[in-house]
Amino acid sequence: MITELLQKSSLFTLLHRIDIDLANQCRLKGCPFCDGPLHQANYERKPRGGPETLPHDCSVRQSLCCGREGCRRRCLPASCLFMGRRVYFGAVVLVVMALMQNRPGGASAAELKTMFGISEKTLIRWITYFQEEFPLSTTWQQLRGRVHSSVSNNHLPGNLLTYFTHNCKSAEGGLVDCLCFLASDFPTLRSSRLME
Repeated sequence: MITELLQKSSLFTLLHRIDIDLANQCRLKGCPFCDGPLHQANYERKPRGGPETLPHDCSVRQSLCCGREGCRRRCLPASCLFMGRRVYFGAVVLVVMALMQNRPGGASAAELKTMFGISEKTLIRWITYFQEEFPLSTTWQQLRGRVHSSVSNNHLPGNLLTYFTHNCKSAEGGLVDCLCFLASDFPTLRSSRLME
């Protein structure tokens, strides 16, 4: 079952390696504001929802900072581990929402709160975001044409995760590919390259 994947340190280690690759790609492009050189400026987060045995590296958000005097702006590369400023790992958010939407009758809020230790307010924020904000976002508008029409805007991100897991050899590969897809800066890299 897909919830078991969230207890595998190897999943989060893979997502961390992908994030490092995304940061390196971003660094090579230079500062988006002044074309100056970008330097590593990672910072620690305290994400929730991963396994207890998770390596410390998986709690680090890849970040870059311009090295040109007068600019010094921060540049956040796309991330497969983290979904914006949410406290929970992106994989947890994706799986919880999919469980609500893809099970017959959906998983109840009480079941999800117990399984993942999520407060009701947090769950409501995620539901609201994926029902009202995400389908209208620029990010989704840019990504929409890259998936089959069976992925309904009314059932995001559950339909999206189903689409990727059905088009992948494993549930883990589908989850990783879906997270990579949602990282809007992720047009070419495939997770299978880094799974070896």
